Amino acid sequence: MQPHSSKRKPYQRELPVDWWLKHAFYTKYMIREGTSIAITIYSCILAWGLLRLSQGEQAWQGWLEALQHPIAILFHVLALGLALYHTITWFDLAPKAADIWLKGKKLEDKVIVMAHYVGFALATIAALIIITY
Repeated sequence: MQPHSSKRKPYQRELPVDWWLKHAFYTKYMIREGTSIAITIYSCILAWGLLRLSQGEQAWQGWLEALQHPIAILFHVLALGLALYHTITWFDLAPKAADIWLKGKKLEDKVIVMAHYVGFALATIAALIIITY
């Protein structure tokens, strides 16, 4: 026995390619999600550096020289900007992800956001102390 199929076409709403450009919220969302591409490329560059480090001093020096090319410097500046954008927008979303209650009261959003910034600052300071010694 064969199930009955409808002769009507299912409704499919048209969605233009630029749908996300028509509303600021979606534009910011898509940009934040798009930053992952630059971060992935940057992670591959770092992995390439680790590979070169394992291959000896000459390979390591060659990798460092490649990073001094103007295109590499431009990419790193762009990647830094995109990473900072992603970080800031993610910290602003943190209260939605972290539903924290203390003594029966919901922790204020600004406290959660500030805790993220403080943690980010402390981690940055710790990393700078570690690499300078």
